[in-house]
Amino acid sequence: MFKALMLEQGEDGLAKAEIKEIDETALPEGDVTVAVEYSTVNYKDGLCLSPKGGGLVRNYPHVAGIDFAGTVEASEDDRYKPGDKVVLTGWRVGEVHWGGYAQKARVKADWLVPLPKGLEPRQAMAVGTAGFTAMLAVMALEDHGLTPDKGEVLVTGAAGGVGSVATAILAHLGYDVAGVTGRPETGDYLKSLGASRIVPREELNETTKRPLETETWAGCVDAVGGEMLARVLGQMKYGGSVAAVGLAGGAGLPATVVPFLLRAVNLLGIDSVMQPYENRLRAWERIARDLPMEKLDAMVQTATLSDLPKLGADILNGQVKGRVVVDVNG
Repeated sequence: MFKALMLEQGEDGLAKAEIKEIDETALPEGDVTVAVEYSTVNYKDGLCLSPKGGGLVRNYPHVAGIDFAGTVEASEDDRYKPGDKVVLTGWRVGEVHWGGYAQKARVKADWLVPLPKGLEPRQAMAVGTAGFTAMLAVMALEDHGLTPDKGEVLVTGAAGGVGSVATAILAHLGYDVAGVTGRPETGDYLKSLGASRIVPREELNETTKRPLETETWAGCVDAVGGEMLARVLGQMKYGGSVAAVGLAGGAGLPATVVPFLLRAVNLLGIDSVMQPYENRLRAWERIARDLPMEKLDAMVQTATLSDLPKLGADILNGQVKGRVVVDVNG
């Protein structure tokens, strides 16, 4: 038996989360059973934990948690042996397949990645899906020619999970980082992560009819989308790239083709859900190497399973700063 935060749907169609004791035979099918140590709280988790499941959860009972890290307990795959430390992000775990808000998980071996040397499960989840996505974004920008000498790099939604880690990684790699936030009180926090200056969100939310503005940014990690992304595209330097990772500002893009045609701007879509194994391994190895772990403490708070319903609501309301690590055994 093990503990899990179980989502069950009532007769009114609304889901309710409750900590329950679960028998291992109830776990979904998979090649590898993992003793989960840590998970995280992301925006998708907030949606899954909402009474209507955010449109992501369709089958109940369900265990949310879109990522986890822990130790292999049993394996039918030769790549993983009991005692191996592993991490999982993506593959719709926590949405259609039971996820990390339980002390045990059973998944397909192909979904896992071995933890790089020197990276412990708690650190991996301090990074989590948000940090993994941030590293994919940084890798994509560099694959398209971004280097520290090209100029200032913008991070939108900088105080959130993806933005926080992207800021820390870019600053550690020597980039001049400008962080966008709508909360002035997070300015000191962003500067502690390495941001050289803070850009008020209002500056990028101002409407303009001009498809092009002053060339300002050599690159951008955009965790917002919508109107803000459209504004940023018009401010990119010639040949600059925007790695877009979020839809918090909406799925629409009220932009023209002008930045792409006249400034050769690249719009790079980052999807962390179904990355090839080689990309996932490369990203986690770079996280272990290029993310200053001493800065993780500044962006991490720890929660337990019982804290999750409230935290899920808080993250949907934009009230969570940085990263939340869930100690599933706490």
